[in-house]
Amino acid sequence: MLEKTIASCLKAEIDFSDIKKVKENGKKLRVAQEKLRLLNDTSLKIEDCQLIIEILEQSEVLDTELSLQLENSLSELDIFLRKLKIQTLFTGKYDAQNAIITLHAGAGGTEAQDWTQILYRMYSMYSEKKGYKTTILDMLDGEEAGIKSITFLVEGENAYGYLKVEKGVHRLVRISPFDSNARRHTSFSSFEIMPELDEAPEIQIRPEDLKIDTYRASGAGGQHINKTDSAVRITHLKTGIVVACQNERSQTQNKETAMKMLYGKLAEKQEQDELKVAAELRGDIKKIEWGSQIRSYVFQPYTMVKDHRTGYETSDINSVMNGEIEDFIITYLTSINHNK
Repeated sequence: MLEKTIASCLKAEIDFSDIKKVKENGKKLRVAQEKLRLLNDTSLKIEDCQLIIEILEQSEVLDTELSLQLENSLSELDIFLRKLKIQTLFTGKYDAQNAIITLHAGAGGTEAQDWTQILYRMYSMYSEKKGYKTTILDMLDGEEAGIKSITFLVEGENAYGYLKVEKGVHRLVRISPFDSNARRHTSFSSFEIMPELDEAPEIQIRPEDLKIDTYRASGAGGQHINKTDSAVRITHLKTGIVVACQNERSQTQNKETAMKMLYGKLAEKQEQDELKVAAELRGDIKKIEWGSQIRSYVFQPYTMVKDHRTGYETSDINSVMNGEIEDFIITYLTSINHNK
């Protein structure tokens, strides 16, 4: 309908598939230009370091100021090389895509629901630091506090590539603020992710394999969202995959978004199945599988965040909760690429 409206406004015949291709090629061009800029900057920084080293080697007296300049240049070069290395880690089929993330509270009632809300805040802050945009698509509030489940879109370059490594169960250990006896509790929340696809992949979805439910949205959105059954939940009967959306104002829009999410879920499942087959052929299936409990966050009796897949850990739990999780992500990405 949008395409017809634009066409009638322009009063000209337009091949919209060509427009889509132009947009896709434009995105690829911007990504390539950014990589080329980074490569050129790195090359220039290497030349600067080489020049300073040559001057220092020819000097008979140690130039303290020039030595400090070399130290700073080497630090900057290290940053550039790190960025270049990160670019080589995104080789997956959907790594460049936006990401759709769902967090589910595990057993534990209010404590687990509060933990899910804390995790959502952590990923929102991480996304903000990366320059990504986040949009809530579906949310179910906790009965007393926190969130039972939340689905949100993260838009930005390589969002799926970065965040797909967070898939799994996240474990919290702390003295519960909801326990009057101040006892230590262990809570769990699961992280699911799918790529947001620009176009439907070569996956067949038969209408008879879908169960579509509509219900009254419970989130924010003014008066309209709470007066109509605009929210949509789609169950793919063949795989048991369930997706839901209540962010849009109309049932039709929510259904379209939910279908995109379903395609993303099926594409993500297909990619993981392909990785497992390849891993079995290489004999390293244990290295490629997504672990169930990937990370622990301990607040008491000591502070520690530890990734159980790589062994990487930090005691600075406050920084992690404020979105500083890049080191965990890069460490894991580097490890799985090294083992390929």
